[in-house]
Amino acid sequence: MSTIEQAVKRLEELRAAGVDVPWAAAPRADDAATAPTSPAPAPSSVRPLPTAVKAHDAVQDARPQDMGARSRQVQIDLDRLAAQGYIVPHATRSLLVDEFRVIKRPLLGNISGAAANKLDRPNLIMVTSSLPGEGKTFVALNLAMSIAAELNHTVLLVDADPSRSSLLTRLGLPAGQGLIDKLLHPEIDLSDLILATNVPKLALLPVGTPSAQATELFASASMDLLLEEMAHRYRDRVILLDAPPLLPSAEARALSLHAGQILFVVQAGRTHQGTVQQSLAMLQDHPMVYTLLNQSRGPKAGSPYGYYAY
Repeated sequence: MSTIEQAVKRLEELRAAGVDVPWAAAPRADDAATAPTSPAPAPSSVRPLPTAVKAHDAVQDARPQDMGARSRQVQIDLDRLAAQGYIVPHATRSLLVDEFRVIKRPLLGNISGAAANKLDRPNLIMVTSSLPGEGKTFVALNLAMSIAAELNHTVLLVDADPSRSSLLTRLGLPAGQGLIDKLLHPEIDLSDLILATNVPKLALLPVGTPSAQATELFASASMDLLLEEMAHRYRDRVILLDAPPLLPSAEARALSLHAGQILFVVQAGRTHQGTVQQSLAMLQDHPMVYTLLNQSRGPKAGSPYGYYAY
């Protein structure tokens, strides 16, 4: 062993014993080539090297984060919502609660059942109608509340109606950044836009800042990539899109190309048959379309909803 190697070994022994050696300067970067090829192990009290800490942090950052983990918490006034006729957590059993249990079952079945192998993005469900005022937002919100009661699913309710956005207003929440802002500024982290709610397993994504480019944004490759990430990265989460009506807007037709399933709301006694047929013709190539007859006065006396699938 050379004199230099003996000195280095002795220095390490002194440091291991807790002896402060202020005169011993740290090795320079250009001395690295002369360092021993098998240095003595560092004492257990020595803190990890900064590079090791950074590497660990990089591994942590690379792991998928649950959407909403960094979200702003908002409080929905559940008493007010219940008074308006919506489903809320722990509500007493009612006809409306039971009917939405029936409505959600085939949709969820397609996510976890045999259809999941045939459908692209089965957990991405678009709720739409032919015309405004047929109850699509009422249906979307109640469906989200019903799915949030499931044991094996969480739900992200997305306000995707830039022209007649009413979701946050119905929930008593102020407008804020959301979907449109993410499309305009891809560098924004989606988790910073999602709103975590006081309803377990329910999160919200507002429509965001109004933009004259909404139609083009919804039909863009950026929207497709965003929905692809949302649908495939979080397979246990159901993403409900409260979309615009089909006939007066181009956004709904653009969104229909991305959705794995479509729930088409028709208001009984109001929407003309020709209007429904025109809308369904736009969706004829979609593999999974369900219709929901809203405010039906059908065989179930007193039932405000009837559900028909095809």
